[in-house]
Amino acid sequence: MNKLRLKWKIFLFLLVFCGLLLVVLWLFQTVLLNDMYKFIRTRELNRVIATVEREINNPDIMAILRNIQYENDVMVAISQRFGTPPWPVLEERVRRGLGIFDAISETREFTLENGQTLYLTFYALIAPVNATVTTLRMQLYIVTGVMLTLAVLLAIIIASRVSKPIEDISRSAQTLAAGDYNTRFSGEGFYEIIALSETLNTTATELGRVEDLRRELLANVSHDLRTPLSLIYSYAEMMNDFPGEITREQTKTIMDETLRLSTLVNDVLDVSKLESEMDQLSIKRFNLTKSVSDTALRVGTLLKNDGFEILFTSDSDIYVDADEAKIDRAFYNMLTNAANYSGHSRMIIITQAVKGSMVRISVTDYGEGISKEDMPHIWDRYYKSSKNHKRAVTGTGLGLSIVKKIIELHQGNYGVGSDIGKGSTFWFELRIAS
Repeated sequence: MNKLRLKWKIFLFLLVFCGLLLVVLWLFQTVLLNDMYKFIRTRELNRVIATVEREINNPDIMAILRNIQYENDVMVAISQRFGTPPWPVLEERVRRGLGIFDAISETREFTLENGQTLYLTFYALIAPVNATVTTLRMQLYIVTGVMLTLAVLLAIIIASRVSKPIEDISRSAQTLAAGDYNTRFSGEGFYEIIALSETLNTTATELGRVEDLRRELLANVSHDLRTPLSLIYSYAEMMNDFPGEITREQTKTIMDETLRLSTLVNDVLDVSKLESEMDQLSIKRFNLTKSVSDTALRVGTLLKNDGFEILFTSDSDIYVDADEAKIDRAFYNMLTNAANYSGHSRMIIITQAVKGSMVRISVTDYGEGISKEDMPHIWDRYYKSSKNHKRAVTGTGLGLSIVKKIIELHQGNYGVGSDIGKGSTFWFELRIAS
């Protein structure tokens, strides 16, 4: 495992980069300077030759040649025969120049408009660069020292600025990993680090929320388990102490509480399966209207003795491609939720409505309603607006979270509308089979 800290890695990278720049600078300013200088002078010589070729028949050609000589340090010697000495004046300039400098030369033949042939020899003077190289080398020693000093300081500053917020985030992440979900990340300096901090803050918040829900779930499940277990034990103890006085009410209570325990365990298992996606969908086409109607009738019969009245209205039979068992479970959970919070009215209205390519199933109760503060959280497991967990009339408190997961698996929509004191309407939508 590479344990070299990020700060020192950045420091070394910047130092190596600076060293490479200095090496390139030394190569170009000393070792390659003479070759580059000759290359540039050769290009200038070719450019002068091209100019003379264009202007050779110009009456002012001599003035042009002199101008070229002064501006480009390119001397031009003219002769009328190839290999013969050029004109004396120019020959003297060339002689003086070549006595001091090296030169790159090239001779070209030019034919004038009057038929006369001239031979022009072009000399690009090459000044000695040894003194220049010595001067540049001295300058480079100074520049190298200054650049290395500045590079070290700059590397330390940049490395610290980059690594410090990351080190802070790392320390906070270790605290988060230890279970402190109140940890907050404070990144600064760079966009990516700030974005990472915000993401980790969101993660810490969600983990804290999940942990709170887990604790609350355990507390509420324990509460819901304790009540039926106490009732079962009490009645069983009574039946054991007075075997001759067993009544149907006692056995019915034991059966009901055992069923409630079984339902609670099944709901917990269903939530676990749905959240881990172990439970795969079994998609087939079925009559949603008939499925909803049958479930409403079954639950209505079950709750009839408690004074509930359940009404279902629909215009026509609607078919959907979905997992019938899971959709039926989602609707059943909505219905039992409405029964738990219907209040004194005991009236539940179920409607089926077609909206374009979607069908909406709505369940309306006329209970106390849901506040705006609680509305975003009601789909969470065991969420409750007050800390006093109440035992439901039926169901386990996990119903709406199961509804949410089932509808999401079917890529449908779900929601709720509610007014305090007037009741609530829960709904879900599925795509109609084509």
